[in-house]
Amino acid sequence: MELAGRNVVLLGLGARTNVELARYLVARDARVTISDRKPADQLKTELALLGDLPVRLALGGHQETDVLAADVVFVTPGVPRDLPMLVEARRRGVPLSSEIELLFEECRSPIVGVTGSSGKTTTTTLVGLMLREDGRRVYVGGNIGVPLINRLDEIGDRSWVVLELSSFQLEALGRSPAVGAILNVTPNHLDRHHTMEAYAEAKLNILRHQHPEDSAVLGLDDPGAAALAPRCPGHVGWFSASQPVERGACLVGTQVVLRRGAGDEAVCDTGEIRLLGQHNVLNVLAATAIAGAAGASVDAVSRVATTFTGVEHRLEPIRTLDGVTWYNDSIATTPERTNAALRSFSQPLVLIAGGRSKHLPLDEMVQLIGERCRAVVTIGEMADEIAEAIRASGVAVPVEHAVGLSDAAVRARRLARPGDAVLLSPSGTSFDAFRDFEERGRLFKEAVQAL
Repeated sequence: MELAGRNVVLLGLGARTNVELARYLVARDARVTISDRKPADQLKTELALLGDLPVRLALGGHQETDVLAADVVFVTPGVPRDLPMLVEARRRGVPLSSEIELLFEECRSPIVGVTGSSGKTTTTTLVGLMLREDGRRVYVGGNIGVPLINRLDEIGDRSWVVLELSSFQLEALGRSPAVGAILNVTPNHLDRHHTMEAYAEAKLNILRHQHPEDSAVLGLDDPGAAALAPRCPGHVGWFSASQPVERGACLVGTQVVLRRGAGDEAVCDTGEIRLLGQHNVLNVLAATAIAGAAGASVDAVSRVATTFTGVEHRLEPIRTLDGVTWYNDSIATTPERTNAALRSFSQPLVLIAGGRSKHLPLDEMVQLIGERCRAVVTIGEMADEIAEAIRASGVAVPVEHAVGLSDAAVRARRLARPGDAVLLSPSGTSFDAFRDFEERGRLFKEAVQAL
């Protein structure tokens, strides 16, 4: 994309993505305007990151005149592209793009992309570590970590880029990575995509534009992901914990094996995986298939699969106190994620759950609560929703409502017994009280350490 001298508008400053993108564009002599609905006093952190970068700021509301006068508009993933001013911009021929779309256009190194409704951060991290263990120079980014757009010169053409990609980042993407994976497609973000069909179509963009020589990896155990195979133009591989696969990764007994045309390559036994839960066995299988498709050695894959202990805020052990172990699973922003967490434990649980509801079914979560939980402590906007679902089901589990995380930790400590685990796995988003799930998880850890 030719950028020098062009009028460029960035919609949304409240994301680190556009701060790094602004630096990249200014370095290429673009004339940059950054627009945000929030006023300056609500963007102090982001403005501090911009420093003295020579950009024009238009804060306190998006101006249609800025958008329509632009040569190109870069939109953050959080800004829907059906905003009337963006619809009008497209009608007038103003191109829309994003940091991730520009990264795909400008990056000279091969890209590996991972998406899914759950598991994508852990899987992306595993793949990055496996390729690094294979002796490659690897950059991990996208929906995880620091944006990579401003590091393109450093990345060059002799590295590997591994990206976690959300449906928001994918919905307008016109290119696909050389190795792309869809782990699963289950209900999520329907407030943005409106239908499961539209959500799945957004996910499919990670594979839709591949070339015949490229590689796709799909979750065979997930009907939503598996159904997309006929629409993949590249070579299709699979990962599965329940079925054999011809190409990809699967279990043979309790053995994780990689299959890529030359017989089984043994990776590890499931008992050697240090991550908790069956869902993390699937994540290891997915990462094995993806790294294998990218040409990693089975030894490199095995070393990472048997030593990796997890990503922060994902079934993260915090401490053991009075014989009770505490876990932070703040990433669980849907009931499905909470269900996976509940299944990961054999000991009785005190569950801390709540947040902002996505209005997804709670039936399975309530059933698992009845089977595995000693008690439930509810927090946030959906506290009553969870309590009522438990009451209506007839599940005889004590439920207490807490005002904030510190109160939740105190109540959970009183309810737990030696040998139990206390699990923060909210099943709702963090936006009722926190900036993001990471802030929620960090504050919970602080509350637990203060006990």
